[in-house]
Amino acid sequence: MEIIEVGPRDGLQNESKILSTAIKVEYIHALLDAGLRRIEAVSFAKADRVPQMKDAEAVMSAVPRDRGASYIGLVLNDFGARRAVDAGVDEANIVIVATDTFSLRNQGMSTADSLRALDHIVPLLKNAGLRVSVTIGAAFGCPFEGEVPADRVTGIVEQLGHHDLDEIALADTIGVAVPTDVRRLVTASRLLTTLPLRLHLHNTRNTGYANAAEALELGVEGLDASSGGIGGCPFAPAATGNIATEDLYYLAERSGIPTGLSFPGLLTASRFVTSALGIHPEAMLGRSGMFPGGA
Repeated sequence: MEIIEVGPRDGLQNESKILSTAIKVEYIHALLDAGLRRIEAVSFAKADRVPQMKDAEAVMSAVPRDRGASYIGLVLNDFGARRAVDAGVDEANIVIVATDTFSLRNQGMSTADSLRALDHIVPLLKNAGLRVSVTIGAAFGCPFEGEVPADRVTGIVEQLGHHDLDEIALADTIGVAVPTDVRRLVTASRLLTTLPLRLHLHNTRNTGYANAAEALELGVEGLDASSGGIGGCPFAPAATGNIATEDLYYLAERSGIPTGLSFPGLLTASRFVTSALGIHPEAMLGRSGMFPGGA
């Protein structure tokens, strides 16, 4: 199981304070020092919609390229895909939102239109040599339409099989899932794709870590997490932070699943970014420490 760090993108995009490019790059350095090697560094959204990500190209031009890292850029449309290629990201993560209402608010098109757009976005990215994943947003629940039928999500998974993808992610964008939901969707998705599955979990209703434990039990290949538990979606009401990288580290390691990460390094990165933002981290491990101690 691999932990994918999304703090520099999802962690920062919902914060009111906009960090400088230099601070963002220093944050990424700290994450690399902690052992993280897949980092969602930027988003290629419109600057007026997500001002925290307006310096995506500047960030990508300054990140270290000699640390064995794979930098991920979030892509919403064809224009964003071209920016991602030009900026030199290693991976592109395309978002398809499971409900039309949220999709229209998030990226100005229906779910069906987003799926059709993959016909030219995916080849554009693959021809540039990028690894490509698709995240199905609001897969477990929508802030506008409520419950999302499982067959709505699995129908999208099935359609994604027509594209040259490297990974599929299921996102609990507003943090409504419980472990039975995770088991249901992951099991159903496994019947439709052989691609690696990743989960993107939020802890809005305090079920994020229970869901992560269920994902570990199911053998999900990747879990997104954010330093200190910061983050959220600007277009989803009350979408609070992601599960915290350091807390997920503890859960995985105590479950006998090695992560290859450094706990002191994770705390350093978490404290750096939350201090820069002027907030207190939601994560628990920075307060309590490891048990029985050490890293």
